[in-house]
Amino acid sequence: MPNKTKLTEEITQFESLEDNNKPLLDKLEEFIALLDKSDLDSENIKEIKGRLNKSLDQKIDGKALIKEVREVSLSGLDKMDQLDKLELLLNNSHFNSSDAKKLNIKLGISRAIKGFIGLLFVTLGFAMIIMPAPPYFEMFTIFYFNPNDGVTLMDLISLIIVAVGIYIMINAILNLKTDE
Repeated sequence: MPNKTKLTEEITQFESLEDNNKPLLDKLEEFIALLDKSDLDSENIKEIKGRLNKSLDQKIDGKALIKEVREVSLSGLDKMDQLDKLELLLNNSHFNSSDAKKLNIKLGISRAIKGFIGLLFVTLGFAMIIMPAPPYFEMFTIFYFNPNDGVTLMDLISLIIVAVGIYIMINAILNLKTDE
């Protein structure tokens, strides 16, 4: 008997999923009727078309959906609630594993480029320290080891460049998300 009630609940959930799109379709019909009645110029039509296309592209794009799926799976909800929300997300959206692979490839390429840039910074910084610079480029000596040698301002600038390079590399390796 409990299986029958569970099956009945699932059937009502699927019926409610179908009913969820009805208000959207009604609003779309209203929007089309308003467009037919209005006297918009070509500039306004292009702007509306652009906004509508952008919104539809975001809905089709798997990036936002994958982010939602990750958020639901990492949330502190009860496992059954998580499964219900994931079921709703997957039933209402169209994406597959190739979308997730494309996103992972893009993220991997981005991380590799950041790591390479960090490596270039580190190499540049150490090259600036090791290679001799002309006297007018050495600027000030901050700390003297002996009367002819010491740590110059150029060496400190080079160390800052090395530190920035190391930060970029660590950020790329650990995949810290500063932009999201």
